[in-house]
Amino acid sequence: MSLREHTVTDKISEHAAPMGAEPTGPEMFGHPKGLFYLFFAELWERFSFYGMRALLVLYMVNDLLYSDNVAFGIYAAYGALVYATPVIGGMIADKLLGYRKSIMLGAVLMAFGHFALAVEHPVFFYGALALLIVGNGFFKPNISTMVGTLYAQGDARRDAGFTIFYMGINIGAMLAPIVCGWLGVTYGWHYGFGAAGVGMLIGLLMFWNGSRSGVFGDRGLPADPALVKEKVAGISRGNWVSILSVVALPFLGILLFHGSLDLPGFGMTNFDGSLIGIVMNYILLPVIALILIYSLVKEEKKERERLFVVILLTFFITVFWSFFEQAGSSLTLFAERNVNLTFMNAAQTNSINPFFIVLFALPFSAMWLFFSRMRMNPYTPVKFALGIAQLGLGFLIFAWSANFADADGRVSIWFLILGYMLITTGELFISPVGLSKVTELSPKKIVSFIMGIWFLSSSFAHYIAGAIAKLTSVSGEGEAEVSGMQSLMVYTGVFEQIGYVAFGFAVLALILTPLMRKWMHGIH
Repeated sequence: MSLREHTVTDKISEHAAPMGAEPTGPEMFGHPKGLFYLFFAELWERFSFYGMRALLVLYMVNDLLYSDNVAFGIYAAYGALVYATPVIGGMIADKLLGYRKSIMLGAVLMAFGHFALAVEHPVFFYGALALLIVGNGFFKPNISTMVGTLYAQGDARRDAGFTIFYMGINIGAMLAPIVCGWLGVTYGWHYGFGAAGVGMLIGLLMFWNGSRSGVFGDRGLPADPALVKEKVAGISRGNWVSILSVVALPFLGILLFHGSLDLPGFGMTNFDGSLIGIVMNYILLPVIALILIYSLVKEEKKERERLFVVILLTFFITVFWSFFEQAGSSLTLFAERNVNLTFMNAAQTNSINPFFIVLFALPFSAMWLFFSRMRMNPYTPVKFALGIAQLGLGFLIFAWSANFADADGRVSIWFLILGYMLITTGELFISPVGLSKVTELSPKKIVSFIMGIWFLSSSFAHYIAGAIAKLTSVSGEGEAEVSGMQSLMVYTGVFEQIGYVAFGFAVLALILTPLMRKWMHGIH
């Protein structure tokens, strides 16, 4: 589970409640009671999201009998789209629906998506993924923003409230692979997906009950209720959102289907010539680049230099997530095929990262406070360099495990655990501070746009991660089954390359640190 999900929405929601607004409704344990409804709603939603994610590639390879290449392509396309739609969902909530209606719509779509995965048919499979993509776009950015509306700006309890909420995210992410992975492997994949659907329904009911009981007060309602009801072509604007969300499903399904298929005349590889590759490379990336160039030219020297630092930080975080997101694809198959899984199955290994986040998050927070008091807190570019280096070391641990493999090409699970621990500490060096600096460094006129790009960095990272994962493919249509030792050499060879490349980017971040410090103009 990625800490970015907390840090992004935390900073956005700092501006969600008007200045001087009072906390909403009754309190519990010194916090607004609504916080705990949101805590459990998000816990169960993340349970459903990460339970399904832990099973997805394994299901495609072992049950649908897709080749590694096809499975990685679909997984990458899904990841790219699921991190792109929250930008649109957040805008629709701000301008029309409000947070509550958006959350309810997203939860319903996601519940349908999880249960549709339990039906073994291609139409249901791609339709289910499309439902999850659209539903996540409405749910994810808005439930966290709801947390911010419960606190007045400047309320000293805000950080503690988000820490409680963030723990719910990670508890859900940690438990989901354990439960859904056990059900999927022991009783059948569809039981695992069904459990994820049940988790989503529980989250939906928790949020609905909170809204019905009035613990949110008037927070999260549409800014202009009349606008939501206003009719266009005989249908209210609010209903048009639901209709267009359903209309978008087949188009997203096509994007997912072509996530691993080459379209002639585009790109040099199957991946960048796919339909999702065309959208990312030839539409989205040029548009973002042109807007950024225009913004750089327009700003004064100081703002321009700070914005350039933001662009560099976004580049480095994209590199980090591109390697990190092997967790749901190549690392999961590596665990299944080449790790002696003595007390968990391959799907359940996805719980290792959120477990370490829960374990280390508060000590890391205390460590940064201590360093700040001692005036030893590293500058942000240095933290980025150290975080990427730790991730690289984690992948080198995976690669090093090949030296201790048994005759079947399997290695001890402790190599997997140690590698994941280093990847997680790397995440804690980067993710909590990244967006904080983006919001500080970005020109105020375009801070929302830059935050949107920060979201999209995860989308591009999933796209790149899919291309990297394909380098580990050892199963394909018509190909002879490889031995355990052969697959071990393929996986660890790629992991070793990732480790060295990560170290290269860490060195680059250190080299650029003096220049970035200068261009940050006093921001640490």
